Amino acid sequence: MAMLGKRRPPRRHSGVSGLSGRAATSAPATVPSDPEAGVVIERLAHDGRGLAHGADGKACFVEGALPGERVRLAVHRQRKRFDEAHLREVITAAPERVAPSCGHYGSCGGCDLQHLALDAQRRHKQAVLGEQLGRQGVTLAAPPELLAGEGLGYRRRARLGVRLDVEGTLHLGFRGRRSHHLVDIAACPVLAPALDRLIPALREHLPSLEAPRQVGHLELIDSDAGVALVVRQLRDNPRDAERWRAFAERQGVHLAWLLGREAPTLRWLGETPQLHYALGEWRVGFAPGDFVQVNGEVNRALVETALAWLAPAPNEALLDLFAGVGNFSLPLAGAGAWVTGVEGSPAMVERLADNARANGLALEARQANLNDAEAVAQLLDAVPATAVLLDPPREGAEAVCRALAKQGAVERVLYVSCDPATLARDAALLAAGGFRPERGAVADMFAQTAHLESVLLFCRGAN
Repeated sequence: MAMLGKRRPPRRHSGVSGLSGRAATSAPATVPSDPEAGVVIERLAHDGRGLAHGADGKACFVEGALPGERVRLAVHRQRKRFDEAHLREVITAAPERVAPSCGHYGSCGGCDLQHLALDAQRRHKQAVLGEQLGRQGVTLAAPPELLAGEGLGYRRRARLGVRLDVEGTLHLGFRGRRSHHLVDIAACPVLAPALDRLIPALREHLPSLEAPRQVGHLELIDSDAGVALVVRQLRDNPRDAERWRAFAERQGVHLAWLLGREAPTLRWLGETPQLHYALGEWRVGFAPGDFVQVNGEVNRALVETALAWLAPAPNEALLDLFAGVGNFSLPLAGAGAWVTGVEGSPAMVERLADNARANGLALEARQANLNDAEAVAQLLDAVPATAVLLDPPREGAEAVCRALAKQGAVERVLYVSCDPATLARDAALLAAGGFRPERGAVADMFAQTAHLESVLLFCRGAN
């Protein structure tokens, strides 16, 4: 949670809950000295936990609690300025509380909002974006729009842990909440159906291996070229390789070994697939280990939004920074812009260039360290772009935004973010350089979780 454990300015109460719009309490609810009496939850914190306060004003974050609920809780961690707790009992439930769709919810650490109705999850995320921007003095003229898809069955990529315990029992699943413990799962309703169907088959197959301890994890990928299974194999074992080949043939999936401990190498066991996904008429190729958005439906909506909001003129010079495999670069080039895609990794630069060639698009792929202020300044001087698209990792794009604030040629910046706190920080830098947020949207890329993806359009000198 952003700012957790740091001194905060006094909270200004808006009078409404960011979750549902119900009237908020005029004073913070308090954690009672008698835990059996229960506590009323005030609101949701940014990370989706319920928030209450003690009589001394100390905050308490409660997993699984919703605004307006009276709950009994148990504190499992005490810190200097806040406590962390979990539910013992819901005494009075909020109208937005729903039964989780997954039987592993509460132990598996993959989801944290399945107890909250989907439309309420999305209202919460829209409120969080506004609150984070407001903390930096940045405001949107209109509430953020919503880009959303299905609440279940959307995740096209996942990593499953594999472990053999001291008693010889094999475990397959995801990490537990607040721990490194592996939670066995029989199914995952958040996964794309083609991946979810593999879980029972994998559970049956793994005990048949000669050396199951040599399997580190399994990566499942659902692409337009079919399902791929990547086995993190710590040590080569030809007999187990044959067992995996037979499994892949039975299941109709592509199979690769990521072989070795220190510097693993990828080896396809069988035909090498051309993993890809489609964005309209454009085909975006990728390899295991490349970053791709896990939600294909919402990603398509996000790309369409970027095209519509930037609306590049024919041959307009446009920079796509943190371009990856070309998720935005390819459609923008296809729309007629002259795109320069920039990545830090030489391997990713080559992948971007390959994708441009495969699609017959005129696109320049460059390598640059986008966290280095001098390198960014040189890039902006070398490429006279009038529009910039940013899609950085969670750390944000501070060096880029500082440079954009000083450089006068860029007129529009579209910032795609996976962390609202770093987005707000960078938005303040752009605002100081004369950019104003024109419009914003929340992309519900990770339904059933508190993870927040968002996009803002900034225009220089906009009112």
